[in-house]
Amino acid sequence: MKIMEAIDRNPTLTGQLLEVWESSVKATHLFLSEEEIENIKNYVPQAIQEIPYLIIAVNEHQVPVGFMGIAEQHLEMLFISDEERGKGLGRELLTFGIEKYSVNDLAVNE
Repeated sequence: MKIMEAIDRNPTLTGQLLEVWESSVKATHLFLSEEEIENIKNYVPQAIQEIPYLIIAVNEHQVPVGFMGIAEQHLEMLFISDEERGKGLGRELLTFGIEKYSVNDLAVNE
């Protein structure tokens, strides 16, 4: 697993991260209906493009399996694909954010 800042936020990467987002949300946000997820999904590409720091985790095939977005020292988003949940990747991303971007605050949506 490799963690790095995404510099080129091209359409391919945005599409891959949208898949990660959807996998993560469907597995963890059980309070959202399918319709609500589809509605929110429309705004995710814009959020990916506009977040000041986009950090991605890629697997051995260079396919994104997790990502987080940071604004100033605030963790705005953190999503791990359902297949990678429970393996410590979220902790690795958070540690990376704290060490490299001085993250000291986070948003929780429930």
